[in-house]
Amino acid sequence: MKFIKRNKKYDLVTMGEVMLRLSPPGTDKISQSYIFDKKAGGAELNVANGSAILGIETGIITKLPENKIGHFVRNMIRYGGVSDDLIVYDHSPEKRLGIYYYEMGAYPRKSSVVYDRANSSMTTLKIEEIPESVFGETAVFHVSGITLALNESLRETTIEVIKKFKENGTIISFDINYRASLWDEATARETVTSIFPYVDILFVSEETSRRMLQKTGTLEEIMKSYSDDYGCKVVATTRREVISPKIHNFSSMIYYDGEFYEEEPYKNIEVVDRVGSGDAYLAGALYAMIVHDDIRKAVEYGNAMSSVKNTVLGDMAVSSLSEINSVIDSHKSIGRQDEMNR
Repeated sequence: MKFIKRNKKYDLVTMGEVMLRLSPPGTDKISQSYIFDKKAGGAELNVANGSAILGIETGIITKLPENKIGHFVRNMIRYGGVSDDLIVYDHSPEKRLGIYYYEMGAYPRKSSVVYDRANSSMTTLKIEEIPESVFGETAVFHVSGITLALNESLRETTIEVIKKFKENGTIISFDINYRASLWDEATARETVTSIFPYVDILFVSEETSRRMLQKTGTLEEIMKSYSDDYGCKVVATTRREVISPKIHNFSSMIYYDGEFYEEEPYKNIEVVDRVGSGDAYLAGALYAMIVHDDIRKAVEYGNAMSSVKNTVLGDMAVSSLSEINSVIDSHKSIGRQDEMNR
């Protein structure tokens, strides 16, 4: 690949909202539980955290309330090895952290999420609050469509940030991550297509391509069109087959330089918590693109990171590089394998 140059302070910087996640124990329902487990989560933090655990230098641009809840989130950012130097603190009387409640499903009841994130501190972020130096100190900048969708003001700020990173020679990574609960298809389609020409690495699901972006043809034709029409260098699409809330199959395909790359899917994944597993895929794929020259590694690390993330609680990946390497080796093995690592 070699289009990513690791000669910057940060290998990867992300930008997005970090929220407080509250979950009832096990598969209890939100409406019946008196106890909630507290964690931090957010798409861009999950990507920065997963990549940092694998061994690259990452940071996150976000805005937190200057209070004890904001300090909790800051500490969780630090815990994952992500730099907190790019955090902006909100001192206003209206400061608040977005919250989401996550209810684990059990067949036939689906998992569900309740959001309480309106007017969070992150939605007030302005480009002048972001340290100027970061624009010239970053190899890859990553953001998702969630950040664009939160409100019109943050959308304008995010587009300004993308353009400024691009002007400084930074590789732009974008996960469309369309959420119908945040914005309508027409607004989303107009916005994301306007920034496609700035995007070097695009992550998009087949469903989003066909529904929100109204693409037609085979999956391969759709993926190639982003490169042909907008100049995206890398296009990645994940595939999840949900057998039940607790059993999933997972695979992906990446298009780069005229070729498609994929591997055998991970089958019968025992799902403990699927939230953040898509972000874990991005973390693994971006890590491999930054560190390795072989796009096959991006498929391998992305698939392995996502599959393993499904097996642990919380939004963020917690797998070391050695564990992921072991998972990749086991996935590629065709012989007898040990039952336990010891």
